[in-house]
Amino acid sequence: MDSVVLERYHRELLNFLNRQVSDRDTAADLAQESFLRVLSVQGSGQAILDVRALLYRTARNLIVDLHRRDAVRRHEPLDALPEELHPPAPRHLQPEEVLASQQIIRAYVATIEALPPRCREAFVLSTLEGLSHAQIAQHMGVSVSMVEKHMVRAMVACKLCERQLRGAGSGCV
Repeated sequence: MDSVVLERYHRELLNFLNRQVSDRDTAADLAQESFLRVLSVQGSGQAILDVRALLYRTARNLIVDLHRRDAVRRHEPLDALPEELHPPAPRHLQPEEVLASQQIIRAYVATIEALPPRCREAFVLSTLEGLSHAQIAQHMGVSVSMVEKHMVRAMVACKLCERQLRGAGSGCV
């Protein structure tokens, strides 16, 4: 683009943008950004068939982006809203939910801690360490069948804990 083309389109584009955004400074910024983007396209070696059309398309896109940014920024400060209109915290962060989760975790931990030591060891190695029954058997020096018996006992205890939590809302041990 030569300077004559830039000068001719600049005033025209600036007037167009000023009518769209009703702010001379914003219109000037958008016009400058439009010219920079078109010059960048031209500098990349892409052929521009109609410079004016590309300038206006670029300017319209920048206006859309400006309106989107403004829409995102436009909101009441949270402190200005009455407390009953404040958005609630996510459910998992609600005090009641946190307390309930902690109680459930404590109940399961107590259930696991109440297991016989070898049963608890097999369960922890399987559930938390991710070891297979064969690996646990080798680690503990017992048969795979014994590991399976320990696992069944631990799972039954956890299922019982789950039922008690659903039914009575109390601990599991």
